[in-house]
Amino acid sequence: MHDGLVERRRWIDNETFFHALAHCMILPGPEAQQLAIYLGWKLNGAKGGIVAGTLFVLPSMFVLLALSIVYALLGNRPWIIAIFGGLRPTVLALILLALTRLARRSLTKPIEWIVACGAFTAMFWLHVSVPVVMVVAVAFGLILSRFRRDSASSVPTAPRRVNLDANREMRTQALKSFAKITITGLGIWLIPLLALYLSSQDFPFWTQLGLFFTRTAFVTVGGSYTIIPYVALAAVTKYHWLSQQQMLDGFALAETTPGPLIIVVAFVGFMAGFHHFHGSIVMGTLALLLTTLYTFLPCFLFVFVGTPFVAWTQESRSIKAVLSLVIAVVFAAMIDLATFLARGILLPSGRSTFAGVDGIALAATGLSLYLLGRLKIKVGIVIALGIGLGLAGWLLRL
Repeated sequence: MHDGLVERRRWIDNETFFHALAHCMILPGPEAQQLAIYLGWKLNGAKGGIVAGTLFVLPSMFVLLALSIVYALLGNRPWIIAIFGGLRPTVLALILLALTRLARRSLTKPIEWIVACGAFTAMFWLHVSVPVVMVVAVAFGLILSRFRRDSASSVPTAPRRVNLDANREMRTQALKSFAKITITGLGIWLIPLLALYLSSQDFPFWTQLGLFFTRTAFVTVGGSYTIIPYVALAAVTKYHWLSQQQMLDGFALAETTPGPLIIVVAFVGFMAGFHHFHGSIVMGTLALLLTTLYTFLPCFLFVFVGTPFVAWTQESRSIKAVLSLVIAVVFAAMIDLATFLARGILLPSGRSTFAGVDGIALAATGLSLYLLGRLKIKVGIVIALGIGLGLAGWLLRL
């Protein structure tokens, strides 16, 4: 998104992009779609936000639907297993490359690196949840900005009075928008459940599915890399909608298809319906559609209500300092997720020793990093190469 909108098309400047991204990071739900909605609103009002947010998700949803059907029907075939074996190192390389790009573009101050290191330590070693780390980082940012403000020589008073007036008017407009958007969103949310209540014989399952992914959109803060572990833990260990291996395969599918990484929740929904209704592709498809709706619908509420405050806070040094620390926490969450994936890909035996390292997976990850980062080879070509290597290994073992 940054490459296309800021660097190539120049529809929005770099500072506005990252300020909006930081805002989306502290909103509940997937930050990528929220950023798309905001940029659409910025360029063409509410209609632009609706079009951008909807079309940001739909293409990848249909691609993942097709792949989910293929996976459900053929997932146990040896050649399919070989394909995923070749895909996983490429997925790991893509995440590592995203980490380096995020660090280079947004972590520019020593304090941001300190917060990122502390956040990773808390998540990885102390198993502190991301929302808790996020709250601590925000509080630390506020304290730090207050200290800097107190040490300043003088603070003008006239602009402050203007800001208060503007703030009062923004609150009034925000309340009106909130009421209108909430009523519309609630209606859209209720219609599918009402239809299922009248037509389905297993309404409790649909209620459980809808409430879980709606709750996911409201309680997970920090974007895709914090939502995915939350969904994976509940889907695998609590609801038993799919296995841990299937969850990793779904992550690989989502990472290597066009669209946001968070679209992996659509795969989770499909597998939930597929397994619950004893291998029904139709019910799996319906569950995928509902999962997508309930995960992404709240994003429109959050963004449309919060858009008036984005430009206002862009002028606030305190808010900008806090948001920069939020991005540092998200960077730490990405490292935590990359570490989790690396253990499963590079240490398949579970032994954290040199002998337990999968040399082929390690070499494939390094090759993918070199092709993507150094030679700037397109992602699709590297993905195809990973699939080819996986199939070649399977053929050699025949």
